[in-house]
Amino acid sequence: MGAGANIHPIMLDAAHAGWRLDRALASVLPTLSRERLKALVSSGALESLAGPVRDPATKVRGDERFTLTVPKPALPHNEPQDIPLRIAFEDEHLLVVDKPAGLVVHPAAGNLDGTMVNALLHHCGGSLSGIGGVARPGIVHRIDKDTSGLIVVAKTDVAHEGLARQFADHSIERRYLAIVNGVPRITKGIVDAPLARSSTNRKKIAIVSAGRGKRAVTHWQRLTPLRDAALVECRLETGRTHQVRVHMASISHPLLGDPVYGGTARVHRALLDELGFARQALHAARLGFVHPVGKGRLSFDSPIPSDMQQLFSRLVV
Repeated sequence: MGAGANIHPIMLDAAHAGWRLDRALASVLPTLSRERLKALVSSGALESLAGPVRDPATKVRGDERFTLTVPKPALPHNEPQDIPLRIAFEDEHLLVVDKPAGLVVHPAAGNLDGTMVNALLHHCGGSLSGIGGVARPGIVHRIDKDTSGLIVVAKTDVAHEGLARQFADHSIERRYLAIVNGVPRITKGIVDAPLARSSTNRKKIAIVSAGRGKRAVTHWQRLTPLRDAALVECRLETGRTHQVRVHMASISHPLLGDPVYGGTARVHRALLDELGFARQALHAARLGFVHPVGKGRLSFDSPIPSDMQQLFSRLVV
């Protein structure tokens, strides 16, 4: 293992006899998830007195000694950068960031630095979960560059695994505020339409036939009718790329300012230009989840940002 790795001496006692090895290890190393431990064992990171042990399903005999070598997560090519972050919550396991519009979440082609990950590396001093990979340490989910609002980040692998399970079983509460073109005739509705990458434009997401894409469900509610527009709340049952933007456009109410899905209607173009509003009017306003390390349910709210508030005020009937 590389320099700077963490060495963990482990003693399994008679009470562990008959357990799977990965389960026993997880019981004595609570800061590492069972999935992480499986991967470490399989890679040869665990040694007994007789040599490496590579099968995480091995049955424990009891009263056994091991040494586990945990490499530090590989640093991304991007360096820590002192970019201000608005932190809504932080403890030793995770933090919740209130992201401004315009900040990319993680490095990718065209945005190799100046991202939220660069800021997190500076803020956390390297204590981010390595499960997200080299380019995306700590990132469990993301929101678009030009969408503002709340995002949770994992500091430990256990937190990352626990949060990822909640995203997978759709138990995370996510509510967005959007200003859409036109006033919906009904007060609320559900869009249940699968999404996949567009076959004609790889930068776009499209609604596809059942079986071709991933199921996507958005519950929307009209909050405030505006002048040829409306403030809408969207609750995500699933969380797919561009979900709110595509689903609202599919019912003829695209988000104002959306450059990809048709949200710059002629009736609003002059106002958007006057305000310099050049993004989709979308804000991740509420985020709720169960703390993955047994600290109960947490819920966070973010007020609508000033640029959307100004747009809203100018559209009030």
